[in-house]
Amino acid sequence: MNRLTTSSGAYDLTRFPEDPRDRLRAWDASDEYLLRHLDGIDAEPVDLSGTVVVLGDRWGALVTALAAHRPVSITDSYLAQQATRANLARSGAGAGAVRLLSAMDPVPDRIDVLLVRVPKSLALLEDQLHRLAPRLHAGTVVVGTGMVTEIHSSTLTLFEEFIGPTRTSLAAKKARLIFSTPAAAPTRTDSPWPRTYELPADVGAASGLAVTNHAGIFCAERLDIGTRFFLRNLPQRQGPERVVDLGCGNGVVGTAAALADPGAEVTFIDESYSAVASAEATFRANTGPDAKAEFVVGDGLSAVPAGSVDLVLNNPPFHSHQATTDTTAWHMFTGSRDALRTGGELWVIGNRHLGYHVKLRKLFGNCEVVASDPKFVILRAVKR
Repeated sequence: MNRLTTSSGAYDLTRFPEDPRDRLRAWDASDEYLLRHLDGIDAEPVDLSGTVVVLGDRWGALVTALAAHRPVSITDSYLAQQATRANLARSGAGAGAVRLLSAMDPVPDRIDVLLVRVPKSLALLEDQLHRLAPRLHAGTVVVGTGMVTEIHSSTLTLFEEFIGPTRTSLAAKKARLIFSTPAAAPTRTDSPWPRTYELPADVGAASGLAVTNHAGIFCAERLDIGTRFFLRNLPQRQGPERVVDLGCGNGVVGTAAALADPGAEVTFIDESYSAVASAEATFRANTGPDAKAEFVVGDGLSAVPAGSVDLVLNNPPFHSHQATTDTTAWHMFTGSRDALRTGGELWVIGNRHLGYHVKLRKLFGNCEVVASDPKFVILRAVKR
């Protein structure tokens, strides 16, 4: 836990799920820079008496510090929402201090102040600005924030197109602010999201599937080479099994498993609301009306009963925003061990250099290589 100190108070903040070994903070210099700006430390203070919307607050640092103004928080991340709830409670703010919305929820009718934490995904920023821009008015204050390495010319172009004239601040502690003035007639009102593409004919049961992708999904415009390799080497199983596509993204892996084994019931799990919506759209478009599936936005397998799963298929991420970390993979692996029945299997694909076999042997006591190529390896661990 680390303490964020602002002119309005000090806040003990953590990420979610809390891990005392995790040294990554729940905020960075860009959050501090934005809060200083709002307080008028480097300019006139911003009037926060109207409807304040915070887009993409990563772990709730911004809305916790702004809780007195009852902001609306919009995020695509379930984990960010859970962190926000915990940080608000720790700060003493009431349960209704912040209205939490997902990236798939309807947005407020009127926005007087829009604060944007620039996301890693340019597509997600594009889609969210498209949805929010019609709710702005001539007097709306729009301020974005991010680390210098996160703000590119393409980022500023999106603010220009969807909102209006845009400029940036000087850098401070490697962070920068973005200022946009709403235009009467923005140059863009369209969005390409969601979009659909067709899979190639050489990926097993998934060949030729139409895949739906909402904004912000990994490789939303084409099939990535890691998933292609996984699809070509999925386990061949039959029967009424319970299968989990963990970290499902657009759901192509779980949908392939369902098509290969019509008796299976697949659960699609991701911490991204947009990912789960994509997975459901992909599954429904490619399976019959009797196909069984469950779609869960959540913290890995934490909501799945212990000993209830036969097979977990997993392509774990190794980034948390800009940081490279194995924390998420470790959490997924331990959750899989708990959720699997005796004899149940976890299949994992990852880059060879990540060394997932070491973690799986430590957790399961066994691990075998199912398939490999110069870049990727598919591993199988069995719960004994």
